[in-house]
Amino acid sequence: MKTLKGPGVFLAQFVGSEAPFDNLDNICAWAAGLGFKGVQIPTVETSLIDLRLAAESKTYADELTGRVAAHGLSITELSTHIQGQLVAVHPAYDEAFDGFAIPAVRGNPAARTEWAIDQVKLAAKASANLGLNAAATFSGALAWPYFYPWPQRPAGLVEAAFAELGKRWRPILDVYEECGVDLCYETHAGEDIHDGISFEMFLDSVGNHSRANMLYDPSHFILQQLNYLEFIDIYHERIRMFHVKDAEFNPTGRQGVYGGFQSWLDRAGRFRSLGDGQVDFKSIFSKMAQYNYEGWAVLEWECAIKHPEDGAREGAAFISDHIIRVTERAFDDFANTGVDADMNLKMLGLK
Repeated sequence: MKTLKGPGVFLAQFVGSEAPFDNLDNICAWAAGLGFKGVQIPTVETSLIDLRLAAESKTYADELTGRVAAHGLSITELSTHIQGQLVAVHPAYDEAFDGFAIPAVRGNPAARTEWAIDQVKLAAKASANLGLNAAATFSGALAWPYFYPWPQRPAGLVEAAFAELGKRWRPILDVYEECGVDLCYETHAGEDIHDGISFEMFLDSVGNHSRANMLYDPSHFILQQLNYLEFIDIYHERIRMFHVKDAEFNPTGRQGVYGGFQSWLDRAGRFRSLGDGQVDFKSIFSKMAQYNYEGWAVLEWECAIKHPEDGAREGAAFISDHIIRVTERAFDDFANTGVDADMNLKMLGLK
């Protein structure tokens, strides 16, 4: 068994224009002061990382590692959630997602897609230069507008969407293979990869690629009402990243999973700060230890109620308290009688 690493913190929800969230050194000092041991860096944030330079310059990558290490921290992984989203965008979402891209490619879906693909590939090379073995992303979505079949979906629609998704992602995954890095898709509503079945469909579309893996985040499964513990049993071999995020689901006579178009505060299903929701983290951390997960446990703070700085402070302690230092020996080793082949045969009535 392995003892996982942590606590880490995903910086995407904290980076901003004011100190201590305005640059890499300041935000690392803040994270270290709360007890975090690692930071997960969103590569779209230029105040934290120059992605292209990290991919092209080992010297810059080493300097980046050193700056983070100076605060007693490690870089856990790089994230291309934003860019991955733009690898596959249904036209219905073109305008909404255009703001995620650089100005030069806005209003040009084909150019935006190429930019996004290049960005995700750069993250593979940057991860290798940084000595990392996993990176996070979203799959994007072509079929998502049709997830609830009304009117009836035309035959072959979903299959065509996943075939195109695989066509776009397979060359990217090949770059990750060349770099020795796992690409971990967050199973998330709004993505074509949003649960186990859709992940399996994606695997089929990319030839069961060994670098196509998962970022496990139980909060999304609370909102879907999916068995998030059994999910680990089924997919543990593909789970290479872990977002520690809480959620709750409180259906009423007026709304359920779909939320009735309400704000996050008023939805039946909503994200919460760690310890304030319904996720059974004791069982999750036990299963992670059972299945030899050796990556990081990374806080992703999202909450409709609590202040983010309070959520971060409490989250660091919460994760630390849940990390299981695995045992190096069996609890009943004290009663070990040793190895005796003859005795074994006698006990089995074979001698």
